[in-house]
Amino acid sequence: WNKSKNKAYKPKTFELEDFIHCSTREQIMNVANTFYSNEKDLVLLFINKSKVKPEIVFENLIGGDIMFPHIYGELNTDAVEKVIDFKPNDAGKFEFPD
Repeated sequence: WNKSKNKAYKPKTFELEDFIHCSTREQIMNVANTFYSNEKDLVLLFINKSKVKPEIVFENLIGGDIMFPHIYGELNTDAVEKVIDFKPNDAGKFEFPD
């Protein structure tokens, strides 16, 4: 992730899914520990949703009650207000950063 080099962000999975997976603050820990346990080079993007240009849709595509934000287009980097390293603890699990 390098905000200064790019005006838009599109993850590798975008070509397959046509959207960017996101999480609310309350969803981050469960998602990180379920899907990314032991990953050492993650970052958290703090996104101001009022600045996001593409449509944001809250949905659950696998059939559940928890709705996740999906960005249907490339994320304009001026909507990203903060980026922090997100490292697991010694047990490989994530804890919410200070």
